[in-house]
Amino acid sequence: MRRLTFTRRVRVIGLLVLLVAVSVTLAMAGSRWMRATRFDLTSDRLYTLTPGTVRIVDKLRAPLRLTLYFSEHSTRDLPQLRSYEQRVRELLQEMVARSHGRLRLQVVDPVPYSDDEAAAEGNGLSPLSGGTNGERVFFGLVGTTLPGTQDGEADNETRPGAKTLAIPLFDPGRETFLEYDVAKLLYELNEPAKPHIGVISSLAVQGNPVLGEEPWTVIRQLGQLFEVKTLDPNKLDRVGDDIQVLLLIHPKHLSESALYAIDQYVLRGGHLVAFVDPYSELDTTPFVDSNGVIDDHDSDLRRLFDAWGVQFDPQKVVLDRSRALRIELADNSAANHPAMLGLTGQELNHGDVTTASLQRINLSSVGYLDLSPKATSRLIPLMQTSTDAEVVPAQRVREATTDPNALLDGYKADNTRYVVAARVRGAFTSAFPERAKQPGYIAQAKGNAEVVLVADTDLLTDRLWVSYSQSLLGPLQLSALANNGDFVTNLADNLSGSSELLSIRGRTSSQRPFTRVQALQAAADQKFLAKKQELQRELAVTRSRLSELQPAKAARGDNAGSEQRTEIEQFLQRQLAINKELRDVQHQLNGEIDALGMRLKFLNIVLVPALVTLFGLAYGWRRSRRNRRRA
Repeated sequence: MRRLTFTRRVRVIGLLVLLVAVSVTLAMAGSRWMRATRFDLTSDRLYTLTPGTVRIVDKLRAPLRLTLYFSEHSTRDLPQLRSYEQRVRELLQEMVARSHGRLRLQVVDPVPYSDDEAAAEGNGLSPLSGGTNGERVFFGLVGTTLPGTQDGEADNETRPGAKTLAIPLFDPGRETFLEYDVAKLLYELNEPAKPHIGVISSLAVQGNPVLGEEPWTVIRQLGQLFEVKTLDPNKLDRVGDDIQVLLLIHPKHLSESALYAIDQYVLRGGHLVAFVDPYSELDTTPFVDSNGVIDDHDSDLRRLFDAWGVQFDPQKVVLDRSRALRIELADNSAANHPAMLGLTGQELNHGDVTTASLQRINLSSVGYLDLSPKATSRLIPLMQTSTDAEVVPAQRVREATTDPNALLDGYKADNTRYVVAARVRGAFTSAFPERAKQPGYIAQAKGNAEVVLVADTDLLTDRLWVSYSQSLLGPLQLSALANNGDFVTNLADNLSGSSELLSIRGRTSSQRPFTRVQALQAAADQKFLAKKQELQRELAVTRSRLSELQPAKAARGDNAGSEQRTEIEQFLQRQLAINKELRDVQHQLNGEIDALGMRLKFLNIVLVPALVTLFGLAYGWRRSRRNRRRA
């Protein structure tokens, strides 16, 4: 009997040892070769990467190291920033888990006066002020390409020739574009060379070397980030596939061959930004040349616009007196110019990545864009006027150059927001069906094509957004008065990315407001406002009554004084009563919020754990009962 018991015990122990060995082996193999299953249970799928981001991560060629700099110590008193850092870190960890070892994530706390702080500054990160004890706060991302070793793994140290890019600051205000910003960084690190941008313009955007004129500032800025190539429209019969973005600036009198080349470029999936204008103020062409040809300094792409379903009138200018810029006139006086507009945050589309962070765009003599009645395209506004806008003939604006006040004569707002800049997206068809038999002809875009149209060219000129200053014996300094340059750079940056990058749109913020508390607060605010208005009305009535009694005081002596005192005492008593009612409203609000908090605490601390405990006890009791029956 003892021998049988001993043999059975040995077998059980052996089976347990074997089970543990198999479990450990399977766990190690799973962690090494199997990808963990992850579930995103958030309502807006915050932790699920978009298909565009997944494709960008899957196409990474060289190993990349991501270094997240976050001042842990300096943000102890900044809970909102710390919460957003967790959101950023979780997104990066999700990308790392998807990358199959191509991404390495390192989190660094750049404490003050350390080598890490110097490295953060050296990589272009922008510190914030206002941290603990006045310390600076770093919160940005640095990406670096890592040459692979012989076994395919990435080195830990950065080697000469490595490409480094950075997101200088993670702004919580741009949380909806967080995934786009990080995916864009990965895409640019994965690209071996600068994107190519083509420019076609009838204006002197490249300056005039003969006269010593520099290129426009916006062109110089683009040249720092892209390879800018000027295309001759007179010789253009095809836009090369190497041109990732084509900028059309004031396209005038383009030949049929040039228009056809642009048409086919867009249908092939090329990215076009067209700046047209009803009155380009830097157009130096004579209004009437020696042959009597009239030039109104306008530009249009009518044939292409018709094919895309876009309406644009090159003879109409939009005025907006509520957004008029104040300018100096020749007689040293100043006036608000209703044809020169300063569009601010209310008129800019903060749901689009190109305009989300912009504060102000200055324009002049702008037109407007719309869709034709039968258009199948979709128009997504980027910039709009206010509702206090009016459309007038461009000729009237040209005649009011020296007297902008004349544009306000008979001004009548249309109560319409006119679209100044927009994305146009749709299944475009060719504007040249007669060329269907030519080799390589494309009749219709595969899927949805997209172009960006801007009904103004003056926003590109330095005079509307750049100021110059020069100190004694110092270099010429430029300062931006508006975000015109940022707008153009953002467009080129956004469109020069891959189709995967363009497919990444703004996401919902991870911040979840207490909607129930906000509703209670709003109801209390309405009660407060009603009581406050009631008090103010009674105060006005009392003051009016006192002013009526004042002239009669001398005639009636003490009786008038007693009436005044009675009025004042009654008002003070009523004021005390209303103040008490206001305190009662606030007290009721606090009570409702506290009750809501207690209910939530009861659910989270008592009810849910109790249910889990009861379920566990019931399951254990049922299992033990089953075992006793078997015994």
